[in-house]
Amino acid sequence: MVVRLPATACAQTVTVGAGRLCIEDVLRVAKGEAGVALSGDPEFARRIRSGAQYLERLLAGNGGVYGVSTGYGDSCTVSVPPELVAELPLHLTRYHGCGLGEYLDDEQTLAVLICRLNSLAQGYSGVRWELLEQLLVLIEHRLLPFIPSEGSVGASGDLTPLSYVAAALIGERDVRFGGQRRKALDALLELGVTPLRLAPKEGLAIMNGTAVMTALACLAWKRAESLSRLCCRLTALASIAMRGNRGHFDPRLFAAKPHAGQNEAAAWIFADLHADDDEVIRLQDRYSIRCAPHVIGVTRDALTWMRRDIENELNSANDNPLINGDAELVLHGGHFYGGHIAFAMDALKTAVANLADLMDRQLALLVDSKYNHGLPQNLSGSLGPRAPINHGFKAVQIGSSAWTAEALKLTMPASVFSRSTECHNQDKVSMGTIAARDCLRVLELTEQVAAALMLASVQGVRLRQMQDSANPVALMPPLEDFMARVAEHSDFLDDDRPLEAELRQMTELIRQDYWELYPDA
Repeated sequence: MVVRLPATACAQTVTVGAGRLCIEDVLRVAKGEAGVALSGDPEFARRIRSGAQYLERLLAGNGGVYGVSTGYGDSCTVSVPPELVAELPLHLTRYHGCGLGEYLDDEQTLAVLICRLNSLAQGYSGVRWELLEQLLVLIEHRLLPFIPSEGSVGASGDLTPLSYVAAALIGERDVRFGGQRRKALDALLELGVTPLRLAPKEGLAIMNGTAVMTALACLAWKRAESLSRLCCRLTALASIAMRGNRGHFDPRLFAAKPHAGQNEAAAWIFADLHADDDEVIRLQDRYSIRCAPHVIGVTRDALTWMRRDIENELNSANDNPLINGDAELVLHGGHFYGGHIAFAMDALKTAVANLADLMDRQLALLVDSKYNHGLPQNLSGSLGPRAPINHGFKAVQIGSSAWTAEALKLTMPASVFSRSTECHNQDKVSMGTIAARDCLRVLELTEQVAAALMLASVQGVRLRQMQDSANPVALMPPLEDFMARVAEHSDFLDDDRPLEAELRQMTELIRQDYWELYPDA
């Protein structure tokens, strides 16, 4: 049986159970650009059912299974009477309903749902086919549980936040549905869907995994990837505005230091700079311009191994215990431990914060007439009698410095702050979800810095063009197009005006990858 969205709903479909998913698959579902289907391969359905059937046989024979016939965590030594086994999953979902903090937004919640669905579809979780179908209902109809962002230590997985997914499946707690906050039961019944009654291991299977941290990591990875490209474009504009030296990005120079990401960044910047614009004011530009490929390149190179680790987690069975129905094995372990995601997110937030620092330094040079090689102080476009009362980008640079400082402050790694919890059963935990949330906040702050530099660098190039009107600065077509697109959202700054609305809009456009830079890379 294949369950899918209506053909008119989405341009494409992500098929679960037919092979590995990638980060982009998660993003397409999260952004509403693709629907989801369960593979129609009979072998896939048979494998899913095999695990659930084996568990039924095991329980019927009074076999002992952690979290099925025992309590959870430190309570694994407590045997559950057979007559109470069916109630145990419900208690698990309910006592974990204690999350706090901001709720995940729609995009994040959809990413969580597809990540959990794909993990359970690996066929090692002992869940019924009906559970996969019910998760699909949540995605298809945008029946989205309110998932608190705080309360997970990343082992045993994302227990507390994922309890809100389990609750929605069984018709408990609240969901977002049809643009309103609704009772999950009411929303399910309105759709004609019967609330799921969890089988003995299904509460644990849904909750005891890394879906929240992995979903946030997928979203963070894409934003960082786009941001690193934008940093190259903004570096080129800043270099043009300050009459920088194109030779700093020469491929012959970078051939001597073969970091792939660094060479990639240098090549993009070099291509953005016009070969005929060879007027050099300073033989060696300051580091925030000259060494930009070396800073950006760290992020570009790190993204390659981060993709590997994020996608391995995405395509893993990461609950406990694992059930191999064909071999009739119950395997107890710790695959709920989110160490790879934690380390990737700790590393990514550091790399991204370095991008914030780089762009903030470039902005500081642009606004300072001691260093910007003849541009007006604070990039003020008011050049006439009103010039003394206009201050251009002065306050924007202060704001950029504040956002950068906050981003840098958040780079303390979360993964080293493991806390012993749950009667010292969970005595070494990953903190992966905290690391992912930190990374998203660092990205948000860095995107704000990028928005500030975007407006300032475009202003700087325009001012340079006005100064050199007899011999205008030559721009490559991609830069001409980029500046024109920025101008659609922000006018040249002559007389002072509040820039908050423009900065907010630019920040959102950056987050949505509006620019799609270097598409042929």
